[in-house]
Amino acid sequence: MKRIIIIGATSGIGLEVARCYLKDGWQVGVAGRREAELEKIWLSAPGQVYTQTIDVTREDAPFSLEQLITKMGGMDVFLLSSGIGKQNLSLQPDIELQTAATNVSGFIRMVNAAYHYFEQRGKGHIAVISSIAGTKGLGSAPAYSATKRFQNTYIDALDQLAHMKKLNISFTDIRPGFVATPLLKDDKYPLLMHTSQVASQIVKAISRRKRVAIIDWRYQLIVFFWKLIPGWLWVRLPVRNQ
Repeated sequence: MKRIIIIGATSGIGLEVARCYLKDGWQVGVAGRREAELEKIWLSAPGQVYTQTIDVTREDAPFSLEQLITKMGGMDVFLLSSGIGKQNLSLQPDIELQTAATNVSGFIRMVNAAYHYFEQRGKGHIAVISSIAGTKGLGSAPAYSATKRFQNTYIDALDQLAHMKKLNISFTDIRPGFVATPLLKDDKYPLLMHTSQVASQIVKAISRRKRVAIIDWRYQLIVFFWKLIPGWLWVRLPVRNQ
């Protein structure tokens, strides 16, 4: 039976992805900061679910991941779903720094831990949920868009590193558009997608070992045209975050 560990599985996209894998018969390790929510997931399928409290901003997070891997008897796929982001037009330093602490420092901490595990095991699959926001710098959310670009580039670099070392490690960078999660506080965002819809596409992308998966096709078009916009014009466009 295949085993996946999902970091950030107590709500939103991570939770829906966990439900998809449980339905497909996988052994699922779920991790997050809220113990009560982890308990609920375990109660939904006690024979398939393993839980671990993990805060990616803490230095002991990799050790906690090791504990979860041990409970499961191994890991075949690692999915990092943890991430935060807020609009910050007033550029409050605490918002920017908290975003970087999770989306950069926490990201490095957890992805590196998974990489080293698969390096020792000889094979594996690392998937991360970033965002289409990494395509361009969004003035409404500077730290969010910048940290998502960082994640895109970091996975590119790890993929190259794995090839340099001749390691059998696959990478999938999942880039959703606007998703109806607690991260978005209202429903005024265009082309808003439901978490169940997004989760099913994420599972498909991972199963096919897609290198980059922009979700969904409408956002694939948006990203295509975003990339064509010259810098002098982009800075004059009001674009909301995701």
